[in-house]
Amino acid sequence: MPDTFMGPHQFGTRHDPHVQARLARETPLLLHSMRLFREIFAVIFEHRPVSNVVEIGVESGAVSSMYAELGAETVHCVEPEPTDELRRNLEGDERLRLVERPSPQVLPELPLAELYVLDGDHNYTTLRHELEWIFANAPGATVVMHDLLWPCSRRDQYYAPEKLETTERHPTTSSGPTIWHDEVTEAGFVGNGAFCCAQHAGGERNGLLTAVEDVLSGSQGSDWEFDLIPAVFGLGVLYRKDSQAFTAGLPAALEPYRDSRLLYAMENNRIALYTRVLQLQYEASAHADNTDRLAVSVSEQHDEIERLRAELADERESRNAESARLRSENEQLTRQLERLSVQGGGAAGLIRRIANRVLHRVKSRST
Repeated sequence: MPDTFMGPHQFGTRHDPHVQARLARETPLLLHSMRLFREIFAVIFEHRPVSNVVEIGVESGAVSSMYAELGAETVHCVEPEPTDELRRNLEGDERLRLVERPSPQVLPELPLAELYVLDGDHNYTTLRHELEWIFANAPGATVVMHDLLWPCSRRDQYYAPEKLETTERHPTTSSGPTIWHDEVTEAGFVGNGAFCCAQHAGGERNGLLTAVEDVLSGSQGSDWEFDLIPAVFGLGVLYRKDSQAFTAGLPAALEPYRDSRLLYAMENNRIALYTRVLQLQYEASAHADNTDRLAVSVSEQHDEIERLRAELADERESRNAESARLRSENEQLTRQLERLSVQGGGAAGLIRRIANRVLHRVKSRST
């Protein structure tokens, strides 16, 4: 039976009613880790012996240790570009073996496994090649695949599109899908440089679920059972109908998860809410950018106003100095005219008129 989980330590007591709220605050906004499916893997381990696991797509290494906790003796952790965090998490546990090679090329180099966990590059070509190799070489294995539902069910996602032939990939975009309309958008499920996705959804050779369907429709597909659990982007489980897992009752054990309308409704609600959050975050970021640009514009305009004020002050100071100079010249001229008036006798009237005209010109210049 699945691990016992629920209890007061999860939903609180009358004396501590906030336990669930505290746990919710600690939960990532986007649930995506394979570790969330621990109870599903526990069911698989209970219905067949699992000694060797091949895990493709290793995240931080926390999921790798989960397989060891459930009873696996060896976990081959396939990650061609491991992070320092991953290396640290795998250190000290001899059961966890890092394999720095890409899939599916690495599969023939590894020992055959009872359990294959496929959570690597999320595109049709890669998954189909992985499944075809497993079907041909490890028919007794159980295969678990992640991200078979939206957004990768009918749309390829690429971490390294350049490693695929041009005929094996679709035109890509840095925008991402959203459930609110059919086209990709910058406000959608974007990779921010970590991954890109196909520009268009649907059609042939596009998406993970399409890859599973095409492999199952092949010559060997009729021998395999396929269960799809509609939670956390979708988990698929494949095992042969003549396998030990099948005869031990794995289909019946997975049925409550596979046929759960509750899980399906909750998953649809989850991706609707999350893509709405992405849209709001994008709009908030755009608004912040607009605010920043407006602040820069206001600052530049303020600087321009201060510059013009300084120029105006300089101009006023210059004009005041000029006015003072002209007034001084006017006073000197007036005094000279007065002296001429005294000395010139009858010419006083003429001189006075000339002085008035000069004074008028001076006043005009000063204003």
